[in-house]
Parts: sequence; C-alpha cells; structure tokens
Amino acid sequence: MSEPTDEFSFLPEQAADAGIVGPIPRGERIALTLADGRILSALRYGDAPPVVTFLHGAGLNAHTWDTTILALGLPALAIDLPGHGDSSWRDDFAYTGRVLAPDIVTGIEAWTDRPQILVGHSLGGLTAAAVAASRPDLVRHLVIIDITPGVDPNAGPSQIRDFFAGPTDWASRDELVDRAMAFGLGGTRRAAERGVHFNSRVRADGRVEWKHHFAHLAAAMASAPQGPQPARPDAVSAVLGETGWDDLSEVRAPITLLRGDRGYVTDADAAAFADRVPAASVIVLPSGHNLQEETPVELAARLRTVVGKG
Repeated sequence: MSEPTDEFSFLPEQAADAGIVGPIPRGERIALTLADGRILSALRYGDAPPVVTFLHGAGLNAHTWDTTILALGLPALAIDLPGHGDSSWRDDFAYTGRVLAPDIVTGIEAWTDRPQILVGHSLGGLTAAAVAASRPDLVRHLVIIDITPGVDPNAGPSQIRDFFAGPTDWASRDELVDRAMAFGLGGTRRAAERGVHFNSRVRADGRVEWKHHFAHLAAAMASAPQGPQPARPDAVSAVLGETGWDDLSEVRAPITLLRGDRGYVTDADAAAFADRVPAASVIVLPSGHNLQEETPVELAARLRTVVGKG
C-alpha cells in the first residue's frame, strides 16, 4: 500500500465505497496544548462550526468516523482521545472516562461554539457520559454506541484485549493488516489497510508500531508474570470494568443508546440500561461492535434523526 501525503486523501474512496454522493467536506487536523503540556488532537470537517462531536473507542482514532461523517453531511468534530491517534499518551496510564473527560471538555470549549450532539463509541461512550454529566451546557444530546457500564468484560470486549496483547512492533503495515483480518476486524482488506495506516506509525528504525498507548499497555499486561499485579487505571480497565452509572444518572440531555445486534451490548445489558436510564432511547442496528465502520450510512441516518429532534 502506497503512503498518502494527505490524511484526508482517502475520503473520496470511502464515499464511493459507501455509495455516498455529494461534495466531500474539507477536513483539517487541529490541535491544542493542554495545561500540563500534553497535546490534544482532532479532525474538523466542513466550513461551519461543528454541530456533532465524535469520540472513538479504545484502540481506534478519530478517522474511524470518516465514512459516518461523510454520510451525515453536517459540520463535525472528531477528537483523538488522549493516548490515541495524534494526542499525547498519559504518563499515569489513566484511560477511564472520568479521567479523560476534562481533556475533552477543553477541546469542545476551544473548537465549538454551541452545545453538541456528543457521540461516543465504547470507551468514547463512557467518556462522553462523563462529559455530559460534568458539563451539561456543552451537550445537547448524548449518543452512546455499543457500550454500557454493565457490559461483561469477559464477553465481547475481550476481543480488544486479545487483539492488542501481542507484539508492539512489526516489520510492515501489511503484517498488522494480516493480524486485523485474522481477528475478523476491519471488514475488507482495503478498509483494514486504511485503518492500520491511521492507527500506526513508522519508527526511526523502520519498524511499525501502534500509535495508541492501549496496545502497549495490553501487551505489557499479557506478558507480565502470573500472580498479584499492582492496580493501575489503564486502558484495559477503562473499557472492561469502569462503572459509569452515576455519570448517566446525572446527564440532563436526552440519551440514545445505539447498539449492534452482534455487538458487545447483550439483550440483558440493554435491559439493565433501560431499567437504570428509563428516559433513554435504545436502538438496535444490524452490526457488530464498530457501527461507525460496519454500518456508517445507517448510523448517520439515525444521527440525523437525533439532530432533528433538537
């Protein structure tokens, strides 16, 4: 696979693959320096101020939303969570929703001019709930994709842990694509190539490594000696064990849960969510965990409905 010089050069191909017609929005990489010197990076699409802000899941990056944003056709912001994409890693390994939320608040304050439709997938969903709970003035509607605080960490989410609990560097991006395909991730090989391109970097020694901190933490945990390990709030516990029911109970904005019928949220999880957040809407789409990559056009249609509700 040839290396593109423009990170938005994939957009026309993605639109064609998904059958999306119409103009391709202008995309730009933006960044700000946080109070402690870390960088928070994001992608902004369109020429008007964003009305929808997207937060990706663990092990992904802001480009996971590209096709969904193309289908949505609205000005949008997609943020690289700390420890992912072009955002800085955290020295304290703390990748839980409540820890990440203040950084996201800073980004939303800097890059938007109105309350957002805040859309979060997996870890991004838990983070979005914490943002909505702590700063209701910034969130017009909270959309959580295929995660609840009650998801069983030994069920679907273990796939994430197993996928990244391997080598942390590779001879080529093709090897990473092969691994993704072997785990049934990425859809077509071309889609997996795009995902790997945005989720990896070539080091000075020529080896390829994952950009996100999550893979390095998962690999370290997998290779650690058996026996008691020191507790630390790393990315694995963020996705597989954080309790966010308190955050959801404090959210004032309308809440929608979108889940895949083959995703991580089971019928029992969805029932528990509906019981604990009775005012929320729960919608099932024909998809696995990554709705934004497997059914982006249908997801965008659902989000347009949310936007129209005001």
